[in-house]
Amino acid sequence: MKKQRPPGLMAIVLYKSFVAALLTLTSLALLLALNNHQALENFSESYLLESQLKIIEILLDKVLIIKPKTLLFSGLAAGLYAGLTAVEAVGLWYEKGWATILVLVLVGISIPPEIYELFQGVTVLKLAVFIANIAVLWYLLHHLPKHGKGD
Repeated sequence: MKKQRPPGLMAIVLYKSFVAALLTLTSLALLLALNNHQALENFSESYLLESQLKIIEILLDKVLIIKPKTLLFSGLAAGLYAGLTAVEAVGLWYEKGWATILVLVLVGISIPPEIYELFQGVTVLKLAVFIANIAVLWYLLHHLPKHGKGD
C-alpha cells in the first residue's frame, strides 16, 4: 500500500524542490557568466542589443559589473545551497527526523535576515519568501512529533 503523506509536508517538499531548482539555475548562470565573461561583454556591445531586447541589455549590464571572484563565490555558494535544499526535500519526502531538524534550523536562521531585508524595503518577492518560510517553520514545529518516525 502506498504511504499517504500529509498535504502540508507535500507542500514543503514541493517548495524546497522549487527553491533547489531555482538555486541550481542561478548557480549555473553565475558560473557560465564567469566562464564567458568576455563573450558576454562583446555581446553587450553588439549592434543586436541596441534599441532591442532592453531587458537582456539591462541584465547583461548588471552581470558584467560583478567581479569574477564574486561570480565564482556566488555561483559556488548558490550551488552548495541548492544541494543542501535538495537534501532537505528528499529527507522530508522520506519523513526523516534529521531533515525536519535541518529545515527548522536553516529556516530559523534565515528569518532574522529576511526581517532585516523587509525593513530595508518591502517587495512582493521578499514578502512571499518570508511568509513561505514562516509557514514552513510553523508547520514543522506543530507537526514535529508526527514526522521523522521513519528513522
